[in-house]
Amino acid sequence: MVEIRPFRAIRYTEKAGDYENLIAQPYDKIDQNMQKEYHKKSDYNYCRLTLPIEENRYEISKQRISQWMNEGILKKDEEPAIFIYRQEFRLFGKTYTRTGFIAALRLHPYEENKVLPHEITLKGPKIDRLNMLRVTQKNLETGFLLYPDAEKITINLFAKIAKTHPLIDTLDSLGVRNRVWRLTDPEKIKLVQETVTDKQFVIADGHHRYETAIAYRDERRRQEEWTENSAFNFRMSYMVPIQDEGLIVLPTHRLLKKINLTDDTLQKFKKFFAVSEIDANPENLRSFLESHKKKHAFCLYDGKKAYGLLLKDEKTVSEFMDVAWSDEYRSLDVTILKNVIFEAIMKTGELKIDEDILYVRWIKNAMEKVDKGEAKLAFLVNSTTPETVLKIARKHERMPEKSTDFYPKMVSGFTMMDLSLGEKL
Repeated sequence: MVEIRPFRAIRYTEKAGDYENLIAQPYDKIDQNMQKEYHKKSDYNYCRLTLPIEENRYEISKQRISQWMNEGILKKDEEPAIFIYRQEFRLFGKTYTRTGFIAALRLHPYEENKVLPHEITLKGPKIDRLNMLRVTQKNLETGFLLYPDAEKITINLFAKIAKTHPLIDTLDSLGVRNRVWRLTDPEKIKLVQETVTDKQFVIADGHHRYETAIAYRDERRRQEEWTENSAFNFRMSYMVPIQDEGLIVLPTHRLLKKINLTDDTLQKFKKFFAVSEIDANPENLRSFLESHKKKHAFCLYDGKKAYGLLLKDEKTVSEFMDVAWSDEYRSLDVTILKNVIFEAIMKTGELKIDEDILYVRWIKNAMEKVDKGEAKLAFLVNSTTPETVLKIARKHERMPEKSTDFYPKMVSGFTMMDLSLGEKL
């Protein structure tokens, strides 16, 4: 049984200023330039908590939270609530709306089969966020999880709430409209709780943060007296129905930094793929991928020419797949790219992030990096569907890292959850 609860959120007051100057992208999406810009926007920008410029950033974050609360910049709600969070955005000429809710989600290790991962994680980010948790004793940012709602119970509830006046309505730095409603009605909260209680949740974004929260919970349990109501047994999470029409997954393209395309390699591709030359511009490459979504399509760009690759027959590449993998996993484009194109044909061996391989969201940016000499080759892929993510997770398999890019990211700065000593939910 999955349990979600309302919580007394720590939020900005009117004294802090306009939300447009306060909110920030998630800490792991902020580069140095963005970090500086956020710090310039306001003395109270949320980036000053999630990613301070100062070296002793964990202590600085803790001090700022305490100071801002003392000054009335931040204040904890008197009444527990869950928050309906809606993002409206444009992508490739279309407008989308994604709606979910923010609440406290009881933590469950993966082996309990209630919250499932879908992607491989890296060690470094978990150490950083564990240190931040230890020092601040706060959930500064949400995780992002998916749950099934085939009956559209929560979807319909959220649609009704979205017709009312929001608590927050602001644009973020990427032009996404963010609206938040605070829900305190016990009957409506109970409806949400009952809808999700028997569902399996799948982590969409924030594997590192979820795993860190589990580790932190276990630490706290060893260090102090606790009950099932202790706040650190929960994680502030953003949860979206998998049937939501605005649930968009973008592809993450791969760039090889050191390996050139040779005539010999191109001939090897032709054994498994139908290879065609394409006009080398972003829109043509995107159109090629879009028109062959169900055919295991890839694009290759070397700075001079672009090629479309269509897998001839899945059976011809079965020898490069682990027999223990499910059919769904073997059919993933990212699996074919990694095991067939990179390892079998190009003999890349293990690729190290930043040293051998780069991951890029947009086709245009990927091509520009090749043009500038930052990489030798760009391999462009189609996105994975949310339904496929759910199927893979339920089979207890994990996709290769950077297999999914749920867009847009949840903005940080709307809610914070207190995990301090004695805090109960």
